[in-house]
Amino acid sequence: MRKIGIFGGSFDPIHLGHLRPAFEMLDALSLDSMLFIPSGHPPHRGAPRASPQHRLAMLRAAIGDEPCFKVDERELQRAAPSYTVDTLTELRKQHPADVLVLVVGMDAFLGFPGWHRWRDIFGLAHVAVMHRPGWALETEGEIAGVLKERRVDVLQGVAGQVLLQAVTQLEISSSRVRELAAKGGELRWLVPDAVRAYIRDSKCYA
Repeated sequence: MRKIGIFGGSFDPIHLGHLRPAFEMLDALSLDSMLFIPSGHPPHRGAPRASPQHRLAMLRAAIGDEPCFKVDERELQRAAPSYTVDTLTELRKQHPADVLVLVVGMDAFLGFPGWHRWRDIFGLAHVAVMHRPGWALETEGEIAGVLKERRVDVLQGVAGQVLLQAVTQLEISSSRVRELAAKGGELRWLVPDAVRAYIRDSKCYA
């Protein structure tokens, strides 16, 4: 039985604010691998600025030296919107006996009630929520009910539980990186050096 983390996003571009928390979750949850899944057609936001080919190339460049980080292209190859529940359904069929852990930020988790078939997610995977140290729990609403029913300190079984994990959260946004890149600004310490070089050479945000 393997433990597979699933980390989705536009990655437009991937930056250190994605990578450091993902690495901490890999370690904290003793995951065998972390799948980075770039979205093709995000249903909750506008189309990514960079093309799928550019985003995929930057993602591969960013994780190239971490053997437990993997890239999964399935949502880029899908014509339909990138619904997480569909991706998890496919992954569950491919890994029927493995532990699947959907890794999300706190903002995304609090927005679950707006996601397509969001309650079905818990039948397919665990949910590990990254948050800042000292974050206070909600006491009312649907998410509070989910936490009361499903929250654990240690994940057990292959799906259905919610774990909250404090991580280092860097104040970096993809929109800020794109803005700087468009102006020819310095991206050092915001993105990995390989991504910085790719943005410079490809001019994908020029």
